[in-house]
Amino acid sequence: MRILAATLAALLAPTLALAAMTAEEFDAYTKGKTFVYGSGGAAYGIEQYLDNRQVRWAFVEGECQEGEWYEQDGMICFVYDTEPDPQCWTFEKGETGLIARFENDPDAVELYEVGQSDTPLQCPGPDVGV
Repeated sequence: MRILAATLAALLAPTLALAAMTAEEFDAYTKGKTFVYGSGGAAYGIEQYLDNRQVRWAFVEGECQEGEWYEQDGMICFVYDTEPDPQCWTFEKGETGLIARFENDPDAVELYEVGQSDTPLQCPGPDVGV
Protein backbone atom coordinates (compact mmCIF):
# COMPACT_ATOMS: atom_id res chain seq x y z
CA MET A 1 0.00 0.00 0.00
CA ARG A 2 2.85 2.40 0.80
CA ILE A 3 4.44 1.67 -2.58
CA LEU A 4 1.17 2.50 -4.34
CA ALA A 5 0.80 5.75 -2.40
CA ALA A 6 4.41 6.74 -3.12
CA THR A 7 4.00 5.93 -6.81
CA LEU A 8 0.80 7.99 -7.04
CA ALA A 9 2.43 10.90 -5.26
CA ALA A 10 5.40 10.81 -7.63
CA LEU A 11 3.12 10.71 -10.67
CA LEU A 12 0.94 13.56 -9.45
CA ALA A 13 3.75 15.82 -8.22
CA PRO A 14 4.50 17.40 -11.62
CA THR A 15 0.83 18.29 -12.09
CA LEU A 16 0.79 20.13 -8.77
CA ALA A 17 3.38 22.62 -10.00
CA LEU A 18 1.88 25.98 -10.87
CA ALA A 19 1.95 27.13 -14.48
CA ALA A 20 2.73 30.67 -15.57
CA MET A 21 -0.38 32.63 -16.52
CA THR A 22 -0.88 33.65 -20.13
CA ALA A 23 -1.56 37.29 -20.99
CA GLU A 24 -5.24 36.46 -21.44
CA GLU A 25 -5.46 34.76 -18.05
CA PHE A 26 -3.57 37.59 -16.36
CA ASP A 27 -5.78 40.25 -17.96
CA ALA A 28 -8.98 38.41 -17.04
CA TYR A 29 -7.84 38.05 -13.40
CA THR A 30 -6.52 41.60 -12.89
CA LYS A 31 -8.42 44.04 -15.12
CA GLY A 32 -10.51 46.54 -13.19
CA LYS A 33 -8.95 45.62 -9.84
CA THR A 34 -6.33 47.01 -7.48
CA PHE A 35 -3.90 44.54 -5.90
CA VAL A 36 -1.75 44.86 -2.80
CA TYR A 37 1.48 42.87 -3.06
CA GLY A 38 3.74 41.68 -0.27
CA SER A 39 7.25 40.28 -0.06
CA GLY A 40 8.97 38.59 2.85
CA GLY A 41 6.04 39.22 5.19
CA ALA A 42 5.87 42.98 4.54
CA ALA A 43 3.81 45.20 2.27
CA TYR A 44 5.66 45.94 -0.98
CA GLY A 45 3.39 47.91 -3.30
CA ILE A 46 0.00 48.43 -4.90
CA GLU A 47 -0.99 48.16 -8.55
CA GLN A 48 -4.22 49.09 -10.27
CA TYR A 49 -4.98 47.29 -13.53
CA LEU A 50 -6.92 49.44 -15.98
CA ASP A 51 -8.40 48.89 -19.45
CA ASN A 52 -6.14 48.38 -22.47
CA ARG A 53 -3.37 46.90 -20.30
CA GLN A 54 -2.71 50.22 -18.59
CA VAL A 55 -1.50 50.19 -14.96
CA ARG A 56 -0.88 52.50 -12.05
CA TRP A 57 1.81 51.36 -9.55
CA ALA A 58 3.09 52.69 -6.24
CA PHE A 59 5.59 51.26 -3.81
CA VAL A 60 4.33 51.47 -0.23
CA GLU A 61 4.45 55.15 0.74
CA GLY A 62 5.70 56.00 -2.77
CA GLU A 63 4.45 58.14 -5.61
CA CYS A 64 2.29 56.62 -8.33
CA GLN A 65 3.71 55.68 -11.69
CA GLU A 66 1.64 55.28 -14.85
CA GLY A 67 2.50 52.44 -17.19
CA GLU A 68 1.40 49.56 -19.32
CA TRP A 69 2.05 45.85 -19.61
CA TYR A 70 2.55 43.41 -22.48
CA GLU A 71 3.42 39.75 -22.94
CA GLN A 72 6.90 38.78 -24.10
CA ASP A 73 8.34 35.25 -24.21
CA GLY A 74 5.72 33.95 -21.74
CA MET A 75 6.35 36.79 -19.26
CA ILE A 76 4.29 39.84 -18.33
CA CYS A 77 6.47 42.91 -18.84
CA PHE A 78 5.77 46.38 -17.47
CA VAL A 79 7.09 49.76 -18.57
CA TYR A 80 6.37 52.93 -16.63
CA ASP A 81 6.67 56.64 -17.36
CA THR A 82 9.50 56.90 -14.84
CA GLU A 83 11.03 53.48 -15.65
CA PRO A 84 11.04 52.81 -19.40
CA ASP A 85 13.19 49.65 -19.16
CA PRO A 86 10.92 46.58 -19.16
CA GLN A 87 10.33 44.93 -15.79
CA CYS A 88 9.40 41.32 -16.67
CA TRP A 89 7.61 38.92 -14.35
CA THR A 90 5.98 35.51 -14.44
CA PHE A 91 2.65 35.29 -12.64
CA GLU A 92 1.09 32.14 -11.26
CA LYS A 93 -2.27 31.70 -9.58
CA GLY A 94 -1.67 30.10 -6.17
CA GLU A 95 -4.18 29.00 -3.55
CA THR A 96 -4.27 32.46 -1.96
CA GLY A 97 -3.79 34.60 -5.08
CA LEU A 98 -1.09 35.72 -7.45
CA ILE A 99 2.56 34.85 -7.06
CA ALA A 100 4.93 37.01 -9.11
CA ARG A 101 8.57 36.27 -9.84
CA PHE A 102 10.83 39.03 -11.14
CA GLU A 103 12.54 37.52 -14.17
CA ASN A 104 15.05 40.33 -14.79
CA ASP A 105 16.81 39.00 -11.68
CA PRO A 106 15.06 35.81 -10.45
CA ASP A 107 16.96 35.90 -7.13
CA ALA A 108 15.81 39.45 -6.42
CA VAL A 109 12.10 39.52 -5.63
CA GLU A 110 9.08 37.28 -5.32
CA LEU A 111 5.79 39.03 -4.64
CA TYR A 112 2.49 37.57 -3.55
CA GLU A 113 -1.03 38.92 -3.54
CA VAL A 114 -2.16 39.96 -0.07
CA GLY A 115 -5.36 41.70 -1.11
CA GLN A 116 -7.43 43.01 -3.97
CA SER A 117 -10.33 45.41 -4.38
CA ASP A 118 -12.33 47.38 -6.92
CA THR A 119 -11.18 50.64 -5.28
CA PRO A 120 -8.84 52.75 -7.45
CA LEU A 121 -5.32 53.43 -6.25
CA GLN A 122 -5.24 56.87 -4.60
CA CYS A 123 -2.49 59.02 -6.09
CA PRO A 124 -2.36 62.48 -4.55
CA GLY A 125 0.73 63.41 -6.53
CA PRO A 126 3.98 65.06 -5.53
CA ASP A 127 4.12 68.38 -3.73
CA VAL A 128 0.48 68.31 -2.62
CA GLY A 129 -0.28 70.69 0.23
CA VAL A 130 0.27 74.24 1.30
